[in-house]
Amino acid sequence: MKLIILDLDGTLYRGSAPVDGAREAVQELLRRGFIIRYLTNNSTAPPDASAAKLRAMGIPAEPEWVVTSAMGAAWMLQGLVRRALVLGESGLVQALEAVGVEVELATEPASGQPIDVVVVGMCRTATYDALARCQGAILDGARFVATNKDATYPIENGRLIPGAGSLVAAVIAATGQEPQVAGKPEPFLIEHLMADVGATREETWVVGDRIDTDIEAARRAGTRSLLVLTGVTHEAPVGCDGLVAPDIRGILPVTSPDSA
Repeated sequence: MKLIILDLDGTLYRGSAPVDGAREAVQELLRRGFIIRYLTNNSTAPPDASAAKLRAMGIPAEPEWVVTSAMGAAWMLQGLVRRALVLGESGLVQALEAVGVEVELATEPASGQPIDVVVVGMCRTATYDALARCQGAILDGARFVATNKDATYPIENGRLIPGAGSLVAAVIAATGQEPQVAGKPEPFLIEHLMADVGATREETWVVGDRIDTDIEAARRAGTRSLLVLTGVTHEAPVGCDGLVAPDIRGILPVTSPDSA
C-alpha cells in the first residue's frame, strides 16, 4: 500500500470534536511511510483552514494534503467558463477564483452580467431568493454543477444538519435538471490524487463514513476501502461485503506489514 485517502467529516472529526483514535491512527500511518491525503465533500472551507483544524486536534496535516469538492468543481470548469453564480461559502468561492472563474454570489444582489454556470455547494445563508436566482440562470441556459449531493452533514453529539445535497435537491426540483457532480461518489478526485502521487488502485485505500459517497467513490475508482461507523453510518449494513470498522483505527490492522 502507498496512498491512504481519508474523509474528514464523520471520519476524523464531527464538527469541532475529533473522533477517538484519529490522531494516533494518522500518526501511525505516516510513521509506516504511507502518503496521507484528505478528501472531503465539504466545500465550505479552503484547504488551509481544514489543515489548521486538523492540526489543532493533533492530527498531522498540510494544506497541500487537502482536496475538497470545491476544488473539484473548479478544476472541472477551469478554462471553460467565465462567470459563475455560486450558492456556497468561502471555500467554493476561493477555489473558483483560483482558476480564473469570476464569482457572483446568489445570496447577493444580481449584477446583470451573463452567467455561464451555476455552482451549488453547502451554504448556511441560503435563501428562497438565492434558490430562485439559481433556478432562473439554469433555465436561461447556464450549466449546473454541484460540489456534491450529500443530503446531511455530521456534527457533534451524533447530530446531523442539512448538507449541500439538500440545496442541490431544491435546485433540481426547481429546474428539472440534474447537475454535473464534482465530489464523491464520482471517482474524479480519487483518480486525481492517485495520479498526483503516482499510486495505483491496488496501492490505494479510501476511508470514509458514507456508503453512498466515500465507499461508492472507491468502488468506482477501483481502490480498496474501509467504512467507519463514526459519522453518518452507525451500523454495518446488512450484506455489506466490504471492510467495516468501528472507527479510523480499523485501517491499521489491514495496512500492517503482515496484511500485505
